[in-house]
Amino acid sequence: MSNDSYLQLKQIIHERRSVRSFTDQPVDKELIRELIDCARYAPSDTNSQTWEFIAIVGRDKIQAIEALTWEQLHGRAAAAEAEGLSREARLLVKSFGPYATAFADAPVLLVCLATPYTSKFREKIFDPIALAPDDVWREEGIKSSCLATQNLMLAAHALGLATCPMTGPVLLAEHQLKAYLDIEESRQVNMVIALGYPSTQPGKLPRKEVDEILRFVD
Repeated sequence: MSNDSYLQLKQIIHERRSVRSFTDQPVDKELIRELIDCARYAPSDTNSQTWEFIAIVGRDKIQAIEALTWEQLHGRAAAAEAEGLSREARLLVKSFGPYATAFADAPVLLVCLATPYTSKFREKIFDPIALAPDDVWREEGIKSSCLATQNLMLAAHALGLATCPMTGPVLLAEHQLKAYLDIEESRQVNMVIALGYPSTQPGKLPRKEVDEILRFVD
């Protein structure tokens, strides 16, 4: 347990936080390229590498994505209100809204995409025997994409940057987001990640104990 590389990595993992408040300092594009270089070395099912990234560095475009997210959120709230769910509609706007759009003041917004999963096994074996429906293969792309985003967030923390992964804009406005950014229909929006230099450092949140989440089978 005294290996220096392991201890450094463990410190990075333990100290990474989801940050929702950023300074105005821009993030150099070469640093973003470095993060994507780390992301692309994540493992993926049959090395399918089912990930792509869009780095939005324009303040006007980030604000436009915030606005379209709020537009859809208010639409959902109005629909809930019409069904008599006034309390839920109010909570959606007051509680979830700011949480879902916490990327608004970040200098960079990364849109993380999952690309279609293809492999020699799927083509030659899985599809001919109808091993699984298309939804399962869509999930395979998401799983590998998530591994890449974790690489990215740990690398960002090691560089002194902060991130916050969010799915709110995806849950509320995936179709509008894809149209705004001209994303191919075959791509899934996995999540968005706010990226920048932190203005605050959140404290450590409690975690379940190892023995609570681990079971050995001899």
